[in-house]
Amino acid sequence: MRARIGRLRLEGGAARDACGVAFCGLEHEAMHYSTIKYCDIANGEGVRTVLFVSGCRMHCPFCFNEEAWNFHAGNPFDAAVQDQIVESLRPLYVDGLSVLGGEPMEPENQAGLVDFLERVRREFPDKTIWLYSGHTFENLTRGSGHTECTDRIMATLDVLVDGPFVQAKKSMGLRFRGSSNQRVIDVPATLASGEVVLWGDDALYTTREMKRSF
Repeated sequence: MRARIGRLRLEGGAARDACGVAFCGLEHEAMHYSTIKYCDIANGEGVRTVLFVSGCRMHCPFCFNEEAWNFHAGNPFDAAVQDQIVESLRPLYVDGLSVLGGEPMEPENQAGLVDFLERVRREFPDKTIWLYSGHTFENLTRGSGHTECTDRIMATLDVLVDGPFVQAKKSMGLRFRGSSNQRVIDVPATLASGEVVLWGDDALYTTREMKRSF
């Protein structure tokens, strides 16, 4: 059985956590989160609980959430907070969990999220998990963004919104993403097919046509 996140082992003089993420010091501080929003409808389909984790090295220009770049912003993502989020997902009207940042797929944050996301998947198999990352799917699965935790995290996700925010490609008409370079990816279908499959949005939003019924 895996050691819990935060229990370190030494390899070649570097401290590593249970997912193989190397850290400079001998202590791995708990991941922090900047904000939790309940009954949110902007960051994924339906009514959702939204977790904004702290820490991002990408620093995209015009980022909407610069205060979450700092890895120590907000509060520790401790067991009590995790339980609180789990309880918020129990009502039938809540469709699922969305995870944003900051950058959830920073190595430290992957290590801090993986057990929690697996718990959410076990307890709520019929609810959806969305995750937003500035990394592309390709970089996460076979590039520099991949860690020993990445595959486990991907296995919990229904949707990945990938890619950095690009101000020049910003459009207010885009649903669930800020710029047109970003993709809303159906993760289970993508993993099964071996190539990126986009999430199938409702045709009403795909065409961006709103028709009056009266």
